Amino acid sequence: MPARRKAKWSLTLARILALIVVLIISVYIYSLGDQAKKFAVYGYPGIFLISFIAYATVILPAPGIAIVFAAGAVLHPLGVGLAAGAGATLGEMVGYLAGFSGQGVIERADIYERLSGWMTRNGPLTIFLLSMIPNPFFDIAGMLAGALKMPINKFLLWCFFGETLKMTALAYLGANAITRFK
Repeated sequence: MPARRKAKWSLTLARILALIVVLIISVYIYSLGDQAKKFAVYGYPGIFLISFIAYATVILPAPGIAIVFAAGAVLHPLGVGLAAGAGATLGEMVGYLAGFSGQGVIERADIYERLSGWMTRNGPLTIFLLSMIPNPFFDIAGMLAGALKMPINKFLLWCFFGETLKMTALAYLGANAITRFK
């Protein structure tokens, strides 16, 4: 088998495996449902796990922001923000892997060329801004980053900055809101 053909086969196999991992993780996390909230009693590691679980679902909604908001009143908000930001960042890897696994399909779409150029020029800023704002579209941005082969370290770095800022702000808002009503 020629080297080029072998490399293409290896890439296809990696994409298929990434898609299988994404599907397994998403189905498992969705099946956990309300059980994930029980991890909050474990402090910062629990918050990390809740955020990972909430953000590892692709498109399927999972509650995470409300728990981070409430945890800010019980634990130090900065610690909650850091733990939740790290968990959310690692959870977003599922979307990145989904994009990587579906790249062959995306490359055939007409919009791929336009999005490819835009994400290449503005990728880090896009990842940072979309991860910093609570919105359902970040899964799509993560998939696009994976499909466009944004370096994983760059994706994780900018995602971590955005997610940590968002989670820290939510934890501080929760701490202030809940202490005012005591």
